Amino acid sequence: MIQKFIELGEGYADIYELIELGSLMPERIQHAIAFYSEVNGKPLASLSLVMKPARGDKFQPIYICREGIPNPHEQPNKRFDLFKEMAENAGKEVAEFTIKPSRLFPETELFYQHLIGILRMNKFIAPLS
Repeated sequence: MIQKFIELGEGYADIYELIELGSLMPERIQHAIAFYSEVNGKPLASLSLVMKPARGDKFQPIYICREGIPNPHEQPNKRFDLFKEMAENAGKEVAEFTIKPSRLFPETELFYQHLIGILRMNKFIAPLS
């Protein structure tokens, strides 16, 4: 199984695209995840959907909006509430992880490899086979 992050963006509006993806394919959602980090002293959240592979495929997409909204534990916000509502409608709870910010990595791809390692270690995604 090959897992890959697909970044929808970093901005506020991209969250709505992620929510729409989850709303249109609730049966494909394996996990809904909020990654929390601090960037320049601001507590932020990256919201992500780990999707089940398409029928017969060995590719598992992980859609993410990176560090785009405030951490809802520090500053409640409607975008996180909508993401949580979409996940609950799909029968999922939002799993939460505190992570290092992406800016600490020299390349965004290394950041995503780090997150894949975290997800594998916590058994949210399967190891490579």
